[in-house]
Amino acid sequence: MATAGLAGYSSVAAGQNPTRTPKRSTPAKKTPAKSSAPKPVWPVPNIPDPLPGSILPNKRIVAFYGNPLAKGMGILGELPPEQMLARLDREVAAWNAADPETPVQPALQLITVVAQHSAGTSGKYRTRMDSALIEKVYAWAQERNALLFLDVQVGQGTLQEELPRLTPFLKRPDVHLAVDPEFSMKHGEVPGTKIGTFDANDINYASNLLQELVTKEHLPPKVLVVHRFTRSMLTGYKRIKLDPRVQIVINMDGWGPPSLKRESYRAYIYKYPVEYTGFKIFYKNDARSGTRIMSPASVLSLFPKPLYIQYQ
Repeated sequence: MATAGLAGYSSVAAGQNPTRTPKRSTPAKKTPAKSSAPKPVWPVPNIPDPLPGSILPNKRIVAFYGNPLAKGMGILGELPPEQMLARLDREVAAWNAADPETPVQPALQLITVVAQHSAGTSGKYRTRMDSALIEKVYAWAQERNALLFLDVQVGQGTLQEELPRLTPFLKRPDVHLAVDPEFSMKHGEVPGTKIGTFDANDINYASNLLQELVTKEHLPPKVLVVHRFTRSMLTGYKRIKLDPRVQIVINMDGWGPPSLKRESYRAYIYKYPVEYTGFKIFYKNDARSGTRIMSPASVLSLFPKPLYIQYQ
């Protein structure tokens, strides 16, 4: 089935700021093949009961995504901090009005490890943001009692290489994690030349790391967001292990007109149940076809209703 398009490619050359490169065009729609597979079951059977302090499912997270070093990487860095936070306030209010029964938890999502066109000094086709930048965005989040998500694009590296260095931040009760299979180039490709992939083993590694932190540091449960907009971006989903200490969100990360985004949500999120679901809205790319971006009410018409909303 057609996807809603690439989530975008962010590049940081050595010693330079992140920049946005052109996105690939949205693929044409294809007629879905008939399938005899059993109908997905939502809510997911045997989902762990939420522990005290869990965010989901009693709240909905609304996050602004990007990097303050580059306007083109998302709304987080496109506006001056106070204007950005004021816009986040308006989105939070809109979602609270659209679904008063599910209060909104605001969040900022910082691309903390950024995939690259060039190998760089590490040879891994990725650049790590320094602690000072993470602390700056964390301070912005605290101004709104918001969560901070650390978003990781591993390039030709691995989660095993990237996540341990982020544990000092992940030990904080209001800091969570997002991983992006699009830029996980397991076979040595250059990021942005093809769509990457994670397997259930990768997700289980990230989840286990967070589980251990929750137990050792006596933290409330963590949220782990996994981006997805093609089938091959996440393999072996049935082998993803659920644990109440980590709430896993599979986030529909493609762009395009509403009809294509709904189709992608059904094809790649609804069809492959893991635990919770998310939905990404692109302020600019979703409007390329001349259509308006999806409103909270239109997103809430999806099944299952996403509990994680991301704006780029």
